[in-house]
Amino acid sequence: MTPVPEKMKLVEIVDVDAPLDPRSVADHEPERDFQLPDVIGILPIRSAVAYPGTVMPLAIGRERSKMLIDDLVPHETIFGLVAQINADVENPGAGDLYRVGTAASVLKVIRMPQGSLNIIVHGIARFEILEFVQTVPYLKARVRMVEIKTRKTKQVKALMVNVRNIAGRVIALSPNVPEEAAILLENIGDPSGLADFLAATLNIPNAEKQALLEEYDPRKRLEKISRALTSQLEVLELSHKIQGEVRQSIDKSQREYYLQEQLKAIQAELGQGDKRTEEINELQSRVKKAAMPESVETEAFRELDRLSKIPVASPEYSVLRTWIEWICELPWSKSTDDAIDIRKAERILNRDHYGLTKIKQRILEFLAVRKLNPHGKSPILCFVGPPGVGKTSLGQSIARAMNRKFIRISLGGIRDEADIRGHRRTYIGALPGRILQELRKCGVRNPVFMLDELDKIGQDFRGDPASALLEVLDPQQNNTFSDHYLDQPFDLSNVMFIGTANYTEPVPPALLDRMETIELPGYTEGEKMQIARKYLIPRQLREHGLKKTQLTIPEDTLRAIINSYTREAGVRNLERTIGSLCRHAATRIAKGASKRITVNLSGLAKILGPHKFESEIALRTATPGVVTGLAYTPFGGEILFVESVATPGKGGLLLTGQIGDVMKESAQAAFSVVKASAKRLGIDPEQFARNDYHIHVPAGAVPKDGPSAGIAMFTALVSLLQNKTVRPDVAMTGEITLSGLVLPVGGLKEKILAAKRAGIETVILPRRNKKDLSDVPKEAKANINFAFVTKAPDVLRITFEG
Repeated sequence: MTPVPEKMKLVEIVDVDAPLDPRSVADHEPERDFQLPDVIGILPIRSAVAYPGTVMPLAIGRERSKMLIDDLVPHETIFGLVAQINADVENPGAGDLYRVGTAASVLKVIRMPQGSLNIIVHGIARFEILEFVQTVPYLKARVRMVEIKTRKTKQVKALMVNVRNIAGRVIALSPNVPEEAAILLENIGDPSGLADFLAATLNIPNAEKQALLEEYDPRKRLEKISRALTSQLEVLELSHKIQGEVRQSIDKSQREYYLQEQLKAIQAELGQGDKRTEEINELQSRVKKAAMPESVETEAFRELDRLSKIPVASPEYSVLRTWIEWICELPWSKSTDDAIDIRKAERILNRDHYGLTKIKQRILEFLAVRKLNPHGKSPILCFVGPPGVGKTSLGQSIARAMNRKFIRISLGGIRDEADIRGHRRTYIGALPGRILQELRKCGVRNPVFMLDELDKIGQDFRGDPASALLEVLDPQQNNTFSDHYLDQPFDLSNVMFIGTANYTEPVPPALLDRMETIELPGYTEGEKMQIARKYLIPRQLREHGLKKTQLTIPEDTLRAIINSYTREAGVRNLERTIGSLCRHAATRIAKGASKRITVNLSGLAKILGPHKFESEIALRTATPGVVTGLAYTPFGGEILFVESVATPGKGGLLLTGQIGDVMKESAQAAFSVVKASAKRLGIDPEQFARNDYHIHVPAGAVPKDGPSAGIAMFTALVSLLQNKTVRPDVAMTGEITLSGLVLPVGGLKEKILAAKRAGIETVILPRRNKKDLSDVPKEAKANINFAFVTKAPDVLRITFEG
C-alpha cells in the first residue's frame, strides 16, 4: 500500500459525471501481495466502471465525496470505486450502488487553474460489499477482496491470441487511440489483466461493463470481450469502407461536401432517409404528375438530379428548387372543356350588352368556327373603342359563353420587357412573366386571356414590352412561347387572347397586324337611355340597397343627365352620376325624410349642381377666323374649335395648342393652299407680306395630333382673310393636300356622335368617306345633313353665311 506524500493535500474537486477522457493502461501482472482493509470508504462513480490494473482520472464534486477524500490519511489511501446503478441519482445510498467494485489508490492530485482539483487513481483489485457500516458523512462498507485464480489452459491462450488480434485491428482502425496501446497490449501476459484492460477500452453500455467486472472467470470474460470487440470491429470496418468510398467521389478540399456525402452514405447503409431525400422524392413525383412535354420533363429531371447534388446551404439550391416548383405548377395538360352553344352565347351577349350588333355578330362567328374546328388556330381579337363602352365585359361574356376561365391583366404603363417574358434565373428574385404567372393562378391552359390597354404600353432602356407581345399574339408562333425564366417552350395556342385599346395609333404596326381589330364606337343618346334603364339603374339600386319603387328617374331627367352632365362616348360617367342620385335617395330614406323619391328635372341641379356641358358653338363661331372641327380622341369623338388671327409681321405662321407633328404639317399645308389660291378666293396677296398668322386650337393642356383638321384650318384662315363668319351649325373633318384635295379620315362614327351631342346640323365630310356612313347608326344620322366635298374650295360654299 503506497502512502500519499504529505505535500499532496486534497482539496475540493469537481463533480463526477463521467471520467475525463480516460486512457486506460494496465499493469502486466496484478498485485499479488496486496492486502485490502476490512472496512473502506466507498466513492460512487457514475457513467463509468473502474477495473483493476487501470489508471483513470476522476473529477469529484459531491460534498460527501470531498469529505471521503479529505479523510484519507497518508497511510490509509485505499478506498472503493463502485458504479451507480442509475447515473441520474445525485446522492446515491446503499441501494443505488452495485455490490462489486474496484479498490483503488490515489496516485496524483492536480490543481486546476479554475480552483478545482482532479485526481488520478489506480485500480488494484476487485471486492464485494458485505454490508454498509456508515452512511454519514459518506459511505463506508465492510468488504471482501475477490481473488482471481487463472489457469493458462490452451483454450485460454487461444482466446488471448484471438482477442489480441482483434484488439490490434480495432486499435489500427481507431483514429484516437495512441500507438502505445498496441505495445502495452502485447506485453500483458495475465488473462485477467488483459481482459480488464480491454474491458476498460470497450465502447459498450455501463451495465455490460459492470457485468464484466462481476465476472470472476477470466476465460468467460475473454469470451464476452471477444464478441464485443468483433462487433466493434465490424462497425469500424464499415465506417472505414464508407469513408473510402466517399473520399473517392469528392474533392478532398471540399470539406462541407465531404461531410454531406459521408452522411448520405451512412444513412444509405442504415436504410434511413433524411428530410432532403423526402423533398427530392416529392419533387420527382410532382414532375411526373405535371404531364409536361417529354423535352421539358427531361430537362426537369436533369435539373432535379443536379439539385440533389447541391448543398442545401448553397444559394443555387433555393434558386433551382423554385424553378422546379414553377415547372410543376404550370398547367401543361389541364384545361376546361369548351361547351360552345351558339344560341346560348347569343343570349348571354344580348343579356349583358345592349346594341353592338356587328360586334356581337363577329363574336358569334368566331365561336361558331371554334365549335366546328376546335383545334384550329383562331385569330387574336382586339376591341378598340373609347372608355366605358364595354370592352372588358365583352371578354367576360365570351368566357362565360365558352365555359372558360377569364384572366385580365392591364398593360398600361409597363415599360419592362420582363413583365411579359420574365427574368432570367441568374437574377436574384427572378420570376416568370405575367403571362405564365396568370396561367399558373387560373390552373388551366385554355382560358380567355384579356390584354387590357395595349395602346398604353411604354418602353425605355429595359426593353420594349410591345415587341415581347409579338410572339404571344401570333397564332403561328405562340405554341412554342419561351419565357426567359422558364427557358422551355410553353404552348399558348389554346389560350384565347383578346386585346383592348382606346385607339390604335400608339399600337406598333407589327403588333396590330397580328390582331383582328373590332371597333366599338360610342353610344348614341338613345342607346345610353336603354343601357341606363336595363343595366345601370338596376345595378346601382342593388349596390345602394334600394328597391325599384324607392327611386324613380323620369325620361327627361335621364336625358338631361346624358346631355348636360355626362357628355361622353361610353357610359362610365353616366353610371357614376346615377350612383350619385342613388346615394342622395339612400340618405333621405335612411333619415326617414322620405319613403319614395322621384328625381325631377327641376330638382336635378340641387343634387348634381349646375350643368357641366353647354353648347358654345354659336358663341365661339360668331367671330371671323373660328371654325368648328371634328376630332377623334382616345375618349371618343369631340368637337374642336380652330381659331386664327392676323398680327403685323412678315408672313410667318405660328401654331399653338399642344399640336403634334402631323397636325402641324396639316396647318402648314392649309396655309400654303390659302396662299396659292388667294386670287381665286378674292384675298389680297399683299396681306401675307404685312401680317403674321397665328392658328390656335384651344384646350392646350390636351395633346392633339392627326391630319383630320386640315380643312378646318383652311376654312379658318379663309374666314379670317375674307372677314366672314362661318355658320355655327356646321362642323367639318378631312385631310387636305397641297393641291387642295380633301382626303378621307377615320373615326367617322365617333365624330358624328360628337356633332350630334353638340347640336350640329350639317357635317362636311370627304367624299371618299361616303361609303363609311353605312356603319353609322340611323339614330346618329337623324336630323343631320351630310355634305361631301372633294376639294377644299367646295367647303367654302357650305360654311359661309349666304
